[in-house]
Amino acid sequence: MAKTGKGARAKLRSFFLEHVGVVLDSERLREVSGGISEWARRVRELRDEEGFDIQTHNDRSDLKPGQYVLVSTKPKPAFERGISKETRAFVLDRNGFTCQMCGMAAGEPHPYDHGRKTRLHIGHIIDKSMGGDDSPGNLRAICSVCNEGASNLTLNRPDAIKLIAQIRRASGKDQLDVLDWLIGKFPDQARRRLK
Repeated sequence: MAKTGKGARAKLRSFFLEHVGVVLDSERLREVSGGISEWARRVRELRDEEGFDIQTHNDRSDLKPGQYVLVSTKPKPAFERGISKETRAFVLDRNGFTCQMCGMAAGEPHPYDHGRKTRLHIGHIIDKSMGGDDSPGNLRAICSVCNEGASNLTLNRPDAIKLIAQIRRASGKDQLDVLDWLIGKFPDQARRRLK
């Protein structure tokens, strides 16, 4: 790939805009980014900060892990990155410079990142898209592997009975929001079940 002098984020932005509606895999996106290890973070920045409607398997059942698609060039509301250096330093110090999901310490070789040193980021406990904020109480140290979802080092996923129990305790509006999300993610299956 020829050097253009553009950063990874700009390269990814251009590539997504040239491939609207096309399913792109993580290896190709890593290559487009110039092979940087934090390419997935740049994709998240496009989605969260610039409002690109980039969807993954978390959003659509027809996508596999590691697949991304820019649905539309029309931007979604973007969230501003507002974590100060002071807040970042406070959270890292409070969390002992360790990932709060897998326990890896900053600088240790990470077994699930090809032996690269563990890099810590600041992550939201309640995501900004779900109403979370940038206050220290809603922030935690998280390594790039857990932050990018590249490993199953996190807590076990809740089973159906636990999810249903949580949904039952939610307000009616929140239950309807979950229903809308499920129908959006599984439209064909929802139509079949409703017949």
